[in-house]
Amino acid sequence: MELKRGDQKIEAYLDNQAVGEITYSDTKGGKWIIDHTYVDPKHRNQQIGEQLVKAIVEWAREENVKLLPLCPFAKREFEQTPDYADVSA
Repeated sequence: MELKRGDQKIEAYLDNQAVGEITYSDTKGGKWIIDHTYVDPKHRNQQIGEQLVKAIVEWAREENVKLLPLCPFAKREFEQTPDYADVSA
């Protein structure tokens, strides 16, 4: 799987086909709000959503911003992954 950063999103690709994405809104105050995570139903249960959340956490660390996960999937990932506490808003 390949993850590509875009304009306020990260997309997941399998065989050059987009199969998922995670999007955020930039508050311009050092915080990104994760507002949507999507994985194509044919590709669910393959850890793609989890990898998208991990990728946006790594990106936030690089950019020195905090993340506020409003998307239910991302929020659950943050609750279940203590390693994300450093970027949690």
